[in-house]
Amino acid sequence: MTRILGIDPGSQRTGIGIIDVDDAGRLMHVHHVPLVLVGAADFPQRLRRVVEGLTEAIDTWRPQEVAVEKVFMARNADSALKLGQARGAALAAVVMQDLPVYEYAAKEIKLAVVGRGGAEKQQIQHMVGLLLNLKGRLQADAADALAVAITHAHVRATARKMGMDTRQAWSRK
Repeated sequence: MTRILGIDPGSQRTGIGIIDVDDAGRLMHVHHVPLVLVGAADFPQRLRRVVEGLTEAIDTWRPQEVAVEKVFMARNADSALKLGQARGAALAAVVMQDLPVYEYAAKEIKLAVVGRGGAEKQQIQHMVGLLLNLKGRLQADAADALAVAITHAHVRATARKMGMDTRQAWSRK
């Protein structure tokens, strides 16, 4: 059994999703939550919330691997910089715990979870709920984080079937 932490970085909310995957590839929901960053005194305090929230999640749930969504081009430079800083804070929190990090682009995540690289947020939420047997509507950022973790679980399973390391399998794209 491997525990995977999925992270959907954001400058207003950062999604955290944790799943377990067994040797047969079965997925089990463990935990999900959006870290709400708005309301902090200033942007550096938002970054602090990211680091503290992820550190607490890692201490509590003890994941063995981490999957993070790559930054896509934002609507404007300021948004892109803030998103990059939030992602950097998340990565720093994870690597300080000596956890291996795997990165996936949004299109790769949508393709792995929904089957279409251009899937809508509602489709991701729906498929994550189905794949993890969750009832009720999922908060978007937490659903996205779970989708990142599910993507990594799928890539791990494929790499394992091919008899290669996860990083090696994914680098062949």
